[in-house]
Amino acid sequence: MSNLRSPLILRPLAAAVLGMAALGAHAQSVTSLVVAFPAGGPADSLARVVATQLEKELKQTVVVENKPGGNGAIAANHVARSRPDGQTLFLSSVGAISINPALYPKLIYDPVKDFAPISLLISTPEVLIVGPNHPAKTAKEFVERAKTPKGVTMGSSGIGSMPHMAIAQLKLSTKGNILHVPYKGAAPAITDTIGGQVDGFIGDISGLMSNIQAGKARPLAIAAPKRSPLLPDVPTFDELGIPNVYANNWYGVFAPRNTPAEKVEALNAAVRKVLASEELKNYAATTGVELSPTSPKEFEALIRQDAKKWGDLIRAEGIKADE
Repeated sequence: MSNLRSPLILRPLAAAVLGMAALGAHAQSVTSLVVAFPAGGPADSLARVVATQLEKELKQTVVVENKPGGNGAIAANHVARSRPDGQTLFLSSVGAISINPALYPKLIYDPVKDFAPISLLISTPEVLIVGPNHPAKTAKEFVERAKTPKGVTMGSSGIGSMPHMAIAQLKLSTKGNILHVPYKGAAPAITDTIGGQVDGFIGDISGLMSNIQAGKARPLAIAAPKRSPLLPDVPTFDELGIPNVYANNWYGVFAPRNTPAEKVEALNAAVRKVLASEELKNYAATTGVELSPTSPKEFEALIRQDAKKWGDLIRAEGIKADE
């Protein structure tokens, strides 16, 4: 009797095992692109246009996961602890990778040891803006006001953010009397700059173009080696005789550190094709960012270079995280 019944018992078990295998295979067909910023911002917009094109190259579903908080630490830690199979990727700005190590003495992740760089995606120049009614009509006038006893106030999206780094560079270069006013995010800092509550803001050109085009913000200078095609009449700080104000808020893609080298190379090839697509070219043309594909080694070299650059600035200025 037991021999007759055993196949009946085993059938449901076999079906369950096959079902679990199918679920596992399905899970492997989905790639997660983890973003350290909330939905709706520039990083999220970039992630979604990249994910859409990456699906075509990987021939599998790519979902964007927003994990904001901790100045990028929550998203970074999640990816660092993920299986190194290339199915979980991290889209990060320079902040979580090259700024945080000097800003936070006890990070819960290691940007060098925990991640395998895949490719740089875009370089985002920073632009100095003032509100439409601000008395400074040029960057030179803004700097002259900064050198008065009253000085100027400048908002940022938070301590250790790229806008904060650019402000620190400007202060060092001009020896100006600049008071840094950190906000919780770029949006309120931009709003208060437009409204005149603070004198100026330096931020991603991609996040400021709508206000500039609407006449709500006046661009004064570009914190990059060359002018922006979207703002051809706005000079660089170099052109104005204000050296060493270069703030590139780049974004790139990473995998967990022990991801096989052949998988990293395959992902790099896919990302390069994504960046060569018409969709990404249109994205760059409308936002002012520069598409910047690299090899994994080239990207790793940039990360180390920026970690030293921003680390030296943070230590020189005695910048401490607001923890």
